[in-house]
Amino acid sequence: MTSSHPSLTRTLAEALVDVLWFIDGSEDEQMDQDDAVKVMEGVAHVVSTLPNDERQELIAMLGTMAAAETNPARRAFLEEFPEGFGLIDDPS
Repeated sequence: MTSSHPSLTRTLAEALVDVLWFIDGSEDEQMDQDDAVKVMEGVAHVVSTLPNDERQELIAMLGTMAAAETNPARRAFLEEFPEGFGLIDDPS
């Protein structure tokens, strides 16, 4: 399925990744770690409930973003995002 708003979809995906990347790397002085976990779990719940076609679109977009990323740590975050945030079902 092709998104009817690809630029909006891409922009929102990039913004979501930026926020989660910040939260993931935040220290206790920057953000309460319990709150950080709640936000990350909340996002994981929301994206894990996307219909399969939208999940696949987001996974593909994250792959494109990862391939273009020059920061190795951020690239790893992008590559791990689908599994870490419930976009890919646990294979077990």
